[in-house]
Amino acid sequence: MLLLKPIHPNRLFRSHTPPREQPKKSSSYALRTVGCGAQRLVLDFDPKIPIEKAVTPPSSWYTDPSFYSLELQRVFYRGWQAVGYTEQIKEPHDFFTGRLGDVEFVVCRDDKGKIGAFHNVCRHHASLLASGSGKKSCFVCPYHIEVEADDPKLLHSYMIDVIQLPTTYPLYQLIHLLLFPISFIFLKALLVTVRNQLGNGNFPDRKLVSKFLGWTYGLDGALCKATRITGIQNFSVNDFRLIPLKVATWGPFVLLNIDKEVSPKQEVDNDIIAHEWLGSCSELLCLNGADSSLAYLCRREYTIECNWKVFVDNYLDGGYHVPYAHQGLASGLKLDSYSTTIYEKVSIQSCGGCSVESEDDFDRLGSKAFYAFIYPNFMINRYGPWMDTNLVIPLGPRKCLVVFDYFLEASLKDDQDFINRSLVDSERVQMEDITLCEGVQRGLESPAYCCGRYAPTVEMAMHHFHCLLYDNLVK
Repeated sequence: MLLLKPIHPNRLFRSHTPPREQPKKSSSYALRTVGCGAQRLVLDFDPKIPIEKAVTPPSSWYTDPSFYSLELQRVFYRGWQAVGYTEQIKEPHDFFTGRLGDVEFVVCRDDKGKIGAFHNVCRHHASLLASGSGKKSCFVCPYHIEVEADDPKLLHSYMIDVIQLPTTYPLYQLIHLLLFPISFIFLKALLVTVRNQLGNGNFPDRKLVSKFLGWTYGLDGALCKATRITGIQNFSVNDFRLIPLKVATWGPFVLLNIDKEVSPKQEVDNDIIAHEWLGSCSELLCLNGADSSLAYLCRREYTIECNWKVFVDNYLDGGYHVPYAHQGLASGLKLDSYSTTIYEKVSIQSCGGCSVESEDDFDRLGSKAFYAFIYPNFMINRYGPWMDTNLVIPLGPRKCLVVFDYFLEASLKDDQDFINRSLVDSERVQMEDITLCEGVQRGLESPAYCCGRYAPTVEMAMHHFHCLLYDNLVK
């Protein structure tokens, strides 16, 4: 019997002639052909057309998954991004974590008071190291943990840090929670042993006992401990530090630069940071109260079913929607005094306030409202004794997280009635905006809509935002 080797169909039509040399393409051609059509979508908007004649970016900018991926690479992974505030890392061992696109990060203050930032990823097998915020003397990978002691006091300290439970959680509940899959006999024996040592009280304060844990990193990113690596070859501790990120502060805000081309080891110059992040208006922001003199109060977070740019556009429409969608807010503003000023990477909207008639003279807004947008996704709102910031974090093509942080003049920090009423008013405005933004997203996804127009006298800041975005995406 003659056995023939099957031939792939593609080989039947393969040419044996040498390939012809392809002509060189222009940069504009490359821009139009690279990467799943996202680059081509960028060119559907022309920033050179004046606002009076311009059309808005197409709906694909707000719905296409490949366009969202391009934004992460060319907008959020470049330049300075606001990620938190200095109160979160006020003291040594303070830390907070976050995520921007696919980048997991941790920001901390070490024993010497130095602020550091790192990719929040263990160098062993990529487990996340920390979550949330709080205090740690080191970062311990929760993936491969080795417990080498029989002392239950150290054992429960290790357990608390790993699962991050409150310090008042009863011991027997924690043991049951962690060891439920284990056989009943072993569980009972373990409970008896631990109770004999510690009694039936609650856990003491959380601690980190690095001698009992797995891959452990200092707050400077150095690898301090790696368990069970006996026999490993070509391994250098210095090669397995946490990967650093460039970090800086301006006023009360913490900034990160994720750009791979920027060396985290370079010294940070505050004047340079201010210029790179804010351009020429850093002093103007300080003069209008965007500084560290206010007391931090609280945080509110909102997950919204819309593209991150929908929320930004809503913020930048020059007060266009305020009298219709926010009647309560509009009653405290002199909307005929609304003005917009454009800077390099910042746009500032301002408006006079007016006294709100009330029996108890409650006035949240004061005599002037000042709204600063810092490209690409950060807002500073200063009004009366308040400052709140809005950080818009993209979560996907049609979802974003908006983080509100509230600051207040120190003299009013104990006025709980004023605080509560102010936050209720603010919450009402946010709920109204969420309804608007989610409705816009659904409209953008409709086949009936492609692009729109600008209102030239009020939507200058929105047009400026789209032009900055275009410039980032084509470079």
